[in-house]
Parts: sequence; C-alpha cells; structure tokens
Amino acid sequence: MVDLVAVFLFIGVIAYAVLGGADFGAGLWDLVAGGAERGRAPRALIDSSLAPVWEANHTWLIYCLVFLWSGFPTAFAAMTTTLYVPLGLAVLGIVLRGAGFAFRKASIRTPEQRLYGAVFALSSVLTPFCFGAIAGALASGRVPAEGDGDAVTSWLNPTSVLGGVLAVLACAYLAAVYLTAAAHQREDPRLSRYFRHRGIVAGAATGAASVVGVFVLRADAPRLFHDLSHRALPLVLLAALGGLAGLLLLYTRRTRALRATAAAAVASIILGWGVAQFPYLLGTHVPLADAAAPDATLAVLVGVACVAGLLIVPSLVLLFRLAARGDTAGPAGPRSG
Repeated sequence: MVDLVAVFLFIGVIAYAVLGGADFGAGLWDLVAGGAERGRAPRALIDSSLAPVWEANHTWLIYCLVFLWSGFPTAFAAMTTTLYVPLGLAVLGIVLRGAGFAFRKASIRTPEQRLYGAVFALSSVLTPFCFGAIAGALASGRVPAEGDGDAVTSWLNPTSVLGGVLAVLACAYLAAVYLTAAAHQREDPRLSRYFRHRGIVAGAATGAASVVGVFVLRADAPRLFHDLSHRALPLVLLAALGGLAGLLLLYTRRTRALRATAAAAVASIILGWGVAQFPYLLGTHVPLADAAAPDATLAVLVGVACVAGLLIVPSLVLLFRLAARGDTAGPAGPRSG
C-alpha cells in the first residue's frame, strides 16, 4: 500500500512537470521576447495557448501536496520546516505569476502591460528554479528526518542549484516545443520557426547542463549518482534518447510526435530520479514505510487517486483538445481562465 501511494504521488509530480512546467517555460520566452512591438506576436501565441489551461495544470500541484501531507505526514513536516524559504518563494511566484498573467490581459496602457508582463515572466523563472532546488535538497539528503534543517544550505548547494537550473531549462524546452507545434497548427511558419530555434537552443542547453550535472552529483550526492548510473540508468538513457530525438524533429521541422517525444524525455528523467531515490523519501534516509500514514489513510488516498483518474484525467484531455482546436476562446479572443 505504501509503495502504491508513492507511485500515485510520483505520477502527479510527472504530470505537473510535463504540463505545468511548459506553462512556466512559456513565461521565460515571454521574458526574452523583446520590446512591445517585437514581442507582440510571440506573446500573443503564449497568451492564447496558456489562457485555457494554465489554471487546470495547477490541479496536479494540489494533488501532489494532498498526497504528500496525507500519505507521508512526518516527511512533509520535515520538508516544510527545513525548506520553507524555497517553498515560500515558489508559492509567491505562483501567485504573482497568475496575477501578472491575468492583469496584463486586462490592462490597456502599455506601461501597465509591461509591469504585469515582467511580474508574470520573472515569477515563471523563479518558481521552477525553487521546485528544482527543493528536489535537489531531497535527493542529496539535506532534509533531516526531524526537520528544522539549515534554512539556507539545504537548498543553496551544488545539487540544488543543478536541480533548479535543469528545471528552468527543461521547462523552457517543453514550452518551446509545445509552442512550435501550436504555431504549426495555426499555419504560422514565422512563429513556428521562431520557437523552433528556441527549442533547439533550450534542448541543447539542457543536455549540456545534464552532462555538467554528472560531475556535480558525483562530488556532492554520491548515492544519487550511483543509483542514477546503475539501476536508473535505462531511464536516464531513455531520457537522453528522447532529448536527441526531440532535437532531431525540431531540426528537420517535423511536428508529428514532437510534443510527445519532448514530454517523454522530461518524464523519463524525473522517473529516473524517483527510481534512484527509492525507497527513501528524503534522499538518503527516512524510508517510505517509516514516514507513511496509517493503512486506513493510505487506503483512502488510493481510492481518491482512482476517482481522480476517472474524473479529472478525461476532463483535462477534453480541455486540451478543445484548446488545441481553439474552441475555448470566445468571440473577443482567449479568456484568462
């Protein structure tokens, strides 16, 4: 039962990374799109692509939090009393990001649009960096079992910084790929080329950071490095092949299976992290069984996961299909959620 709940929890983590991560990456491309005139077309595509789905994608974050604090309360307490700084920054980033996105669409004057756009874009970079830093802190065993760990070094260390950088780059890669496919569907070759080039750059940067990460993990998180290079190696190789395949599809201007290939590459590396960390919830200590809630609570969580799968997943699939067809926008254009 404990392992099953952990699997359901990690499914939520992967879903949030693949879906919500692309939303954060779109904010980075919004940030570097240029001035009002130069960045008008890319930002319009970003707005119209995000508007119908960005709130729905955060469903997975709520799902993960509920499973974590209900299924593994002692570990959740240790995380929140140690990593409260990056967690607080991530929450602040999510709030500011949503507010900036909504208010920019409602603003008429250019200075206000720039201000809210900057808030949206900067928080879109801050939040995934904090989530990646938290993952690095957990993977490297810097969260004590009793909590109240160091509030600074627990998440500002080589492995956490690596996790934060990789999270930002992976989000940027996913967003560029998804936006390339969206521009192709709208038969806009200029925007398709624009985001295709950025996807190639982001994908290459992610690969380069991953290579550097090998040396960082070997020195700073030896247990994680060992398990990633042994029992999780097939997933690491699958992620590398998926990344190379995605870059090849971008380079050859093929959009068929492009989004699925990019999502599979990101999902594989996150799954590899989970396999490498198993059976420990806090990286090098606190096994899942020791941190788990009573069996009755775990049984309820399994039931909730099954119900969520039957209700939420089909709804999200329908929403994404409607968004891809443009059926979620009204006569005046895309709504803000």
